[in-house]
Amino acid sequence: MRTGFAMKAVVLLALIGAPGSQGEDTQDMNKSNVSKPVKILVACFSHTGNTREIARQIQAATGGDLFEIVPAALYPQAYQAVVAQAKREVQAGTRPALRTNLASVAEYDVVFAGSPNWWSTIAPPVATFLASHDWSGKILVPFMTHEGTRMGHGVDDVRKLCPGATVRDGLPIRGGQVREAQKEVENWVNEIQKEIMR
Repeated sequence: MRTGFAMKAVVLLALIGAPGSQGEDTQDMNKSNVSKPVKILVACFSHTGNTREIARQIQAATGGDLFEIVPAALYPQAYQAVVAQAKREVQAGTRPALRTNLASVAEYDVVFAGSPNWWSTIAPPVATFLASHDWSGKILVPFMTHEGTRMGHGVDDVRKLCPGATVRDGLPIRGGQVREAQKEVENWVNEIQKEIMR
């Protein structure tokens, strides 16, 4: 078990692919080319719990490490208040301080990075997390929860924050449907695994 909000489990990232045997696919992902296991991280920021739920599902499908991105100053719970604060921060390019961060991401090969869609992009705490690490040579897969705006320009923004990484198109899940998304998440993870094994 890791300290803070990181713990051994599963990971998140995705596309949409064909169903298969989850157990066998997970073993394949962790064996990759027999030489060395693929090390997976699922990192997410979640304000209402929706993004956390998708991260949990990805983790359950992949068996990677889970890390929750938590800002040092928590966002307000009132809807209008958090919407207004998010707009100010996104427009200003704010990088809020984090309560915890990983010392290094060097050990990971594939990183699923999750965020709610705030004003058509990733939430500022996710931007802080991504900007604070070197992602060179890594596969980075974003996923986002939304209420109709899908990924917005979040994937392009992730690419700008992570030079040197291979950033895949991500997985958008409507916030109100996260608890019914397990099969879609599993199919998406299976497709990522197949692409990694090519």
